[in-house]
Amino acid sequence: MDTDTDTRFPDHGPVCRSIAGLLDGVEEKHLASPTPCPEYTVRELLAHLVGLTLAFRDAGKKELGVTTDSSPSEALPQLEDGWRSALLTQMDGLVEVWRSPDAWQGFTRAGGVDLPGEVAGIVALNELVVHGWDLARSTGQAYEIDRASLEATLSFLEPAAASAETGDGPEGLFGPPVRLPDDAPLLDRVIGLSGRRPDWQPGE
Repeated sequence: MDTDTDTRFPDHGPVCRSIAGLLDGVEEKHLASPTPCPEYTVRELLAHLVGLTLAFRDAGKKELGVTTDSSPSEALPQLEDGWRSALLTQMDGLVEVWRSPDAWQGFTRAGGVDLPGEVAGIVALNELVVHGWDLARSTGQAYEIDRASLEATLSFLEPAAASAETGDGPEGLFGPPVRLPDDAPLLDRVIGLSGRRPDWQPGE
């Protein structure tokens, strides 16, 4: 993944590299294990990552259709053979597409929802950051992620968490936000605002 990017927009490359680094550590024994997403095992989480990387790659290109129109809540995603290579290829494509300023302009669609390109790009980053943590935690791996991705995700999650806490909005993007002290690790704060407990462990 090339490191050249337009610095006006967040770069999806670092978080995609972090997720790519987890894939070799995912073994057959992990696939039926629980994840911080109550409705997903590791198998479904991986299938969701495959689906979302394809959807947001196409959303960035404004190639709207089946991949961008399907809601992730319609049915549990099914993990297909060749998922490792598909995920790696699609993450590379997503990174390349969102490094173009054109991806951030105008309107697009993802998950069956029409939204501005600048919002879609941040939503994609948020999905990758949080679900990358889900995968790492569910398979017992360390999650090394860059500070810029975490700061961009925190800025995205903060308004949603504030609305949830005042009752002016939904309960949170992934569940009720878990507030942590400002001096808590940045990754823990991001994960808490996403509606997860940063100390979650498999079997809980």
